[in-house]
Amino acid sequence: MSESEPPDLRLAGLAMAAWLTALAGLHLGSRTVLLVAAAAAGLTASGAVHLLGSLGRPRAVVRRFGWVAVAVGLGVVCGGAATAARLAVRDAPAIRALAEQRAPITADLVVRDDPRPIRSAGRPGMLLVSTKLVRLTGPDGRRIHASVRLLVLATDPAWRGLLPGQRLTVDGRLDVPRGGDLTAAVLSTNDPPERHGAPSWAQRAAGTLRTGLQRACEPLPDDPGGLLPGLVVGDTSRLPPAVEEDFQATGMTHLNAVSGSNVAIVVGAVLLLARWARAGPWLAAALCGVALVGFVILVRPSPSVVRAATMGAIGLAALAAGRPRAALPALAAAVTVLVLVDPELAGDPGFALSVLATGGLLLLAPRWRDGLRRRGVPPGLAEALAVPAAAQLACGPVVAGISGTVSLVAVPANLLAVPAIAPATVLGVLAAMVSPIWPAGAEFVAWLASWPAWWLVVIARQGARLPGGTLPWLGGVPGALLLTGLTVALLIAVRRPLVRRLVAVVGVAAVLGALPVRLLAAGWPPVGWVVVACAVGQGDALVLPVDSGRAVVVDAGPEPGAVDGCLRRLGVREVPLLVISHFHADHVGGVAGVFRGRRVGAVLMPSSADPESGRDLVRAAATGGRAALLTTVAGARHPVGGVDLLVLGPPYPLAGTRSDPNNNSLVLRATVAGVRILLAGDAETEEQHAMVARAAPGQLRADVLKVAHHGSAYQDPGFLDAVRPAVALVPVGTGNTYGHPSPGLLAHLGRDGVRVLRTDTDGDVAAVRTGDGLAVARRGVPAGRQP
Repeated sequence: MSESEPPDLRLAGLAMAAWLTALAGLHLGSRTVLLVAAAAAGLTASGAVHLLGSLGRPRAVVRRFGWVAVAVGLGVVCGGAATAARLAVRDAPAIRALAEQRAPITADLVVRDDPRPIRSAGRPGMLLVSTKLVRLTGPDGRRIHASVRLLVLATDPAWRGLLPGQRLTVDGRLDVPRGGDLTAAVLSTNDPPERHGAPSWAQRAAGTLRTGLQRACEPLPDDPGGLLPGLVVGDTSRLPPAVEEDFQATGMTHLNAVSGSNVAIVVGAVLLLARWARAGPWLAAALCGVALVGFVILVRPSPSVVRAATMGAIGLAALAAGRPRAALPALAAAVTVLVLVDPELAGDPGFALSVLATGGLLLLAPRWRDGLRRRGVPPGLAEALAVPAAAQLACGPVVAGISGTVSLVAVPANLLAVPAIAPATVLGVLAAMVSPIWPAGAEFVAWLASWPAWWLVVIARQGARLPGGTLPWLGGVPGALLLTGLTVALLIAVRRPLVRRLVAVVGVAAVLGALPVRLLAAGWPPVGWVVVACAVGQGDALVLPVDSGRAVVVDAGPEPGAVDGCLRRLGVREVPLLVISHFHADHVGGVAGVFRGRRVGAVLMPSSADPESGRDLVRAAATGGRAALLTTVAGARHPVGGVDLLVLGPPYPLAGTRSDPNNNSLVLRATVAGVRILLAGDAETEEQHAMVARAAPGQLRADVLKVAHHGSAYQDPGFLDAVRPAVALVPVGTGNTYGHPSPGLLAHLGRDGVRVLRTDTDGDVAAVRTGDGLAVARRGVPAGRQP
């Protein structure tokens, strides 16, 4: 589409109306959306009659906008009717009643997608399995036949090997879903599934190829070896969390999911080969169709893959046919059909990003490419600049709404990634196809593909470490709408040359002016800090300064990226001692982030090894980082430079408590620059009471208390009275479902005049020694921005 050609938006109103109506219906319910659809049907009918009556009159503009209104009305009617019908099935009274009662049931299911591991501090090894319910048997023996979506939360390892299309039976307990989609209920189970028959040949073939690709990637280094299956088939099971977070920070996370670009790359490669072989149009089209079907089989024909294939096929068809003006109506038609067939796609962020990226490539990229070429930019470079910029601008509002950030490095990072995406994808697909018949050849091809994958890892890692690479933004729907409005206003304004120049000057000046301020005058860490509690979400990560660039770290939080970001903000380049209070995932899940780009001298652990999954994670990180592994007991001292650590608890192994891992947490008293800091881990009432009983007079006294267990209600008042802190730091996650911190605990601390700082509302928080005594500082984060 050249800059002079207006876009063909005849079906855009229909698609957007159907999409937004389905999205609203998922949250408002079937009755509301049905009433809206009925009202829209009446208005649309009357508007259509009026338009038909005015066809002979010379009111072209009125008629044009009138047809747009009719199309919007039809979209509301269709989207509302389709969504209401699916919601009525989802909200079947019999299933809803059992879910509200949390009733034990036996369910006959069909697996819809690959089981996915999820991180859970309470239930390590949990899998999330999307299924379709065929029949359930309630606690009274009554059978209910229904075709609704059921989400299974399973812990048994036997669920890992399931393929989509597999029929099975399982016992479990129903629960109410969170809403906003077509899931009728959530089924929690600790039992293995009872399988019936085998999945379809297509799913078995896909499973064989995907397993072959994983085997071919096993000899590769962890980062490119884990990334390659994600690039090719969306399989991120081996992707290191650090790489995943780097991709998120640099706006490259779309590469880890199957999208229309994957389809276009694979089918485009086949098209180029067909043209090189001088194949006719029909033969080339047939070969591309076979490649498309084969790729869908490889990556699994789930709804998300079908959506990606549709979007990729649209872009490729427009390119091959040389009719870019037909691409926008085709895109709008595809959106309409997909939303009507599966209204749940309306609330899927991947669907939104795919549609917006395709729309940006069709609407913005050609105009920007032509504009750059008129200004003397070479054609290849103009295309390379326009494509990622258009896609990023179109997807920006959704990304900002989801993440609460605006990335400044996304466009250059994606621009640098462009040359590596196609080789990695094509070679990865080839490795998967070769793996069943020639494993050694598949490993060689995967090794070739690992080099462009390695380049993507390098881009993401360096981009994520750039200071000021991301800016905080208003999250959720308000943030997305705000950035949408600003983007549209900017696109309209820059059509005028004077405004375009003004925007360019202001933008460059803002970046050049703000970056030094962010780098040199950020005010963090504060001068004289003695302890920082990192905002890592629902978890603990405490930092004690040793000297410039060196610090003791106590616990690592639930995610590598969060603790790594906190340490980078503090300028910590070396960790002579990493202390693990206990092995729950919210304290050790981010241990890889402490090792990322830093030398760790030793890891100090409790003698209790429960849970073993957390202990194994810490040992693996220490082994990979060549750090010594140490254990300790109560009474031991561990001086590190100016930091003096004394182990106070547990005074003896505790068993039979409400939570033995929590009540065997290491409790440390750290002394930094004369300030006493008590780090209480997740110690609950039993361990706190035992320490009070065994401690020498004044031994528990501290100036700063890291409140135990995120401020839970399981606190011993005698322990708090023995500590008598001036400052209390509460590491806790925003919107956590545990009720942390406890209002009773906060009231107790408040009565004693303790200054309480919380990471969910204050961000990173610090205790600071000043000439007048003890002060506090908070870095601050926008609401909802905690990791």
